[in-house]
Amino acid sequence: MNTTESPSHYDNLEKMPVHDLLVNINKEDKTVPLAVEKAIPQIEALVARIIEKMQNGGRLFYVGAGTSGRLGIVDASECPPTYGVPYGLVIGLIAGGDDAIRYAAEFAEDDFEQGWKDLQEYNANDKDVVIGIAASGRTPYVIGAVRQARENGLVTGCITCNEGTKLAEAAEYPIEVIVGPEFVTGSTRMKAGTAQKLVLNMISTTAMIKLGRVKGNKMVDMQLTNNKLVDRGTRMIMGELGVPYDEAKELLLTHGSVRKAVEAVRGKP
Repeated sequence: MNTTESPSHYDNLEKMPVHDLLVNINKEDKTVPLAVEKAIPQIEALVARIIEKMQNGGRLFYVGAGTSGRLGIVDASECPPTYGVPYGLVIGLIAGGDDAIRYAAEFAEDDFEQGWKDLQEYNANDKDVVIGIAASGRTPYVIGAVRQARENGLVTGCITCNEGTKLAEAAEYPIEVIVGPEFVTGSTRMKAGTAQKLVLNMISTTAMIKLGRVKGNKMVDMQLTNNKLVDRGTRMIMGELGVPYDEAKELLLTHGSVRKAVEAVRGKP
């Protein structure tokens, strides 16, 4: 039996007081970062290739189904507003298409061929990287996409929460984060989903930093899509240039980003 499907350490959940349910869920959640830590060498190997490919004009694709697919889409969609990169640089694909983001797409994940077909819609090529995301490591849509991507010369990785899976076998750079049984047996949106989210955060954040999208510890290329972000950017400029709030805000709005505003005053480094 796969670890992700093994019985919960807890039983008679419906009889547990609310407090005990919350405490025990939290107890299980605390184990996830420790499991991710063990996989850092695997993550590092994949991230190094992602950086290399992106520096040479490549893109990053996440391919998943259900919760795993949604997590990839979330991570991909956050890269442009956070780091000011084009929307086509990091792309999340989910079995069943965009409708599956909100609604379960029955049996869409069982098609071995559709994942690669979806990648071809974006003309995925050997400049790019494909990461398959599947807690079980046995999702046909994801395995097929990764296997065919690798056969076509793309760098491939995966994130799974079981050992020795067909998905890990298909990927050149497998990441296996073994979080153990879920609190609710088989509910991989819980610990497995949390592990996948943590790994995705690590991958995209490290790649964006190494692509020069962070200065110091600041998101200097973030998009100014709301008042909160305008205020954040204004305060970054105040700290960097030592100017009053109103002047910093005017510089920000005139030049469109923290980086451009600072460079306009100081000149490019």
